Amino acid sequence: MIQVNDFLYGKMELPMVFSDLLNTDALKRLGGIHQSGAIFLVNPGICHSRLEHAIGVTMLIRILGGSELEQIAGLLHDISHTAFSHVGDYVFGNTDEDYHEKVFAEVLCKSEVPDVLLKYGYDINQILYGTFDILEQSMPALCADRLDYTLRDGVHGNIISRQRAREFLTAVVLKDGKIAINKEVEVEWINETFEKLNNEVFKLPLHLYANGKMAELIKKFLDKGLLVESDLFKTDTLLLNKIRTSYEGYEAIKSIKQLKGFAEFMRHGAVPKIKKRTLNALLV
Repeated sequence: MIQVNDFLYGKMELPMVFSDLLNTDALKRLGGIHQSGAIFLVNPGICHSRLEHAIGVTMLIRILGGSELEQIAGLLHDISHTAFSHVGDYVFGNTDEDYHEKVFAEVLCKSEVPDVLLKYGYDINQILYGTFDILEQSMPALCADRLDYTLRDGVHGNIISRQRAREFLTAVVLKDGKIAINKEVEVEWINETFEKLNNEVFKLPLHLYANGKMAELIKKFLDKGLLVESDLFKTDTLLLNKIRTSYEGYEAIKSIKQLKGFAEFMRHGAVPKIKKRTLNALLV
C-alpha cells in the first residue's frame, strides 16, 4: 500500500498499482504542470498542480465506493494535458478546451502506463473505452472531476475556505451510481461556488491576461520554429526554460509577470474565449 495525503480528503492508503502508476514519467510530469495554467506568473498563490487534482479525484472516487478501475481512470484522466494546462487549447484555437481529450489515447498508449496496468491484471482498453459515471458526467451534472476542481481551485483561489469545502464533502453521496448531494443548502452552495469560481477565478481579467499572453507567446515561438509541438508535453518549468533561452523569450516572460500591456491586451489581444461552464448539482 502507498499512503497519500490531501488537504481536502485527508490521509488514505491506496493499493500498490497506484504507487507504480505514480512512479511513471507520465504521472510525474503532471506534478510539474500548473492546474490553472500560467496564472501563477501573476498570482503566485494559485500554484497547485494537475497531479494534485488527479490524486484528489482518485481519493474522492474511492471514498464514494467506486471500483479500483474507476479510481485508476481518475488518476489518469488528465495525463495528456499540455504544459500550462488549458493554455494548450488557446495555442491551438480549441474553443471546447478538450485538446487533452483528443490526444489522450496517444499519450497514454505511448507511456509506461499500459505495462503497469498489465502487471496488475488490467488492460489499457478498459481505460480508453470504459464508462466511469462517478469520474465524468456531461455538464451541468456533478462528477468527481468537476467537484474536485471546484473545491480545490476554489480554496486556492481564496473564494472558499478549506474548512467549508470539507464540510460540504460530508453531504456528497452516490445516487444510482452518480454523485448527488443530500442537503438542499449544500446543493445551493456548490452551484453558487461553481459560478463564483468561473467569474472570480477563471474569467478574472488578470488571469485571462496571463493565460492569453502565454498562449500568444508559445504560438509565436512555434511559428518561428523556436518551439515544436512536443515541447508542450514537457513540464511548465522545462518549457519556460526553453522559451527563456532566447532574449526575446526572457523579456516576454518578464513582461507577463510585470503586467506590461495588460490594458491593451484586454482590449485588442488574443484574450482566451473561456468555455461556458455550468453546474446543476442533484439533490437526493
